Amino acid sequence: MATPVPIASAVDWKGRDTPSDRPVATLVGKDEPTIDRSVTVRCIGDWGHANFHRLMAFITQELTERCGPGSRTCIWSVAGGGMEITDQIASGFADIAINTPVKLFQDALTGTRLFEGRPPAPHLRAIATIPQNDRMMLALDPALGCKTFQDLREKKPKLKIILGPDGECPIGFVCHRYLEAHGVSVETLKSWGGEVVYANRPEECLVPCQDPKLGFSAVINEALMTPWWTELIDGPRAFVILPAEKDALTTIEKHTGLGAGTIPAGYFKNLKQEIPALEFLDFLLMCREDLSDDVAYLIAYILVAKKAKIEVNYHSFPKDRSPISWPMDPREMAKTVFPLHPGAERFYREHGYL
Repeated sequence: MATPVPIASAVDWKGRDTPSDRPVATLVGKDEPTIDRSVTVRCIGDWGHANFHRLMAFITQELTERCGPGSRTCIWSVAGGGMEITDQIASGFADIAINTPVKLFQDALTGTRLFEGRPPAPHLRAIATIPQNDRMMLALDPALGCKTFQDLREKKPKLKIILGPDGECPIGFVCHRYLEAHGVSVETLKSWGGEVVYANRPEECLVPCQDPKLGFSAVINEALMTPWWTELIDGPRAFVILPAEKDALTTIEKHTGLGAGTIPAGYFKNLKQEIPALEFLDFLLMCREDLSDDVAYLIAYILVAKKAKIEVNYHSFPKDRSPISWPMDPREMAKTVFPLHPGAERFYREHGYL
């Protein structure tokens, strides 16, 4: 039987750095980039157990295996709607973070649209774009008798809707712009006698709608590929997705940067024909310009050279329903709405991805 390789802690019981002769991770190839010094990298994931955290866990494990003794990382969870993720990178509270959808965050550089009222953050940089194919959509209880936005505007039903809050929630910001562009703002729905309930996470919105006893008759959110949407549309309640209107999609793009897309026929069993929808695409791995070049380079290397280790977590999903699209294309990963960090850019250029 082979002798197990001892696992060394990053710190000993007194909190001192471990000796420099600690075992080196055996899976690191001799020609792979490494960092000799100890590094500390502060990361922000998501609420604690979704895809941002999974990606960060992959990145941080691969990173510490390739850095000096005493290297350590942390992954903070967020409690709010997600705006704090970008805020905490811009302020220097953390070093790297992930947020979505990518095009929404280009305005952080200038303090406009979603970031109106916040100081411009031209020092933000990107390490990679992580592919994800998602949509934003509004769905209604079929008992309302509305199959289109025109039906909704004409019937003016008294409905109970759940969605993300505006202002401090990227998802909620898009939800509100989506409704407003279709002429059914939250204020309009309230004027019809409707009730509005706010929640940050997709499952906090979608799961309650599955229980008719809670009285929800409408929901707007992203996370198209999740079982929460499938249960709501193909399950007993059989909620109806309203096709997005062309003019509304044009308006939304002006206010958010997000473009038009479609949901193909058959994506849900009850969806019999392709319908227009709003794209809610991709994750942005962000940092600041003062992140060390060798750290940014190494993270870009990990994302490309070791991407199979994250992709394997999603092979059980059909490619059009995966929470992270696979296979990940390094050339697409190198296209970002923020300027690339020089260290990441050097990696992509050296390997022909730019």
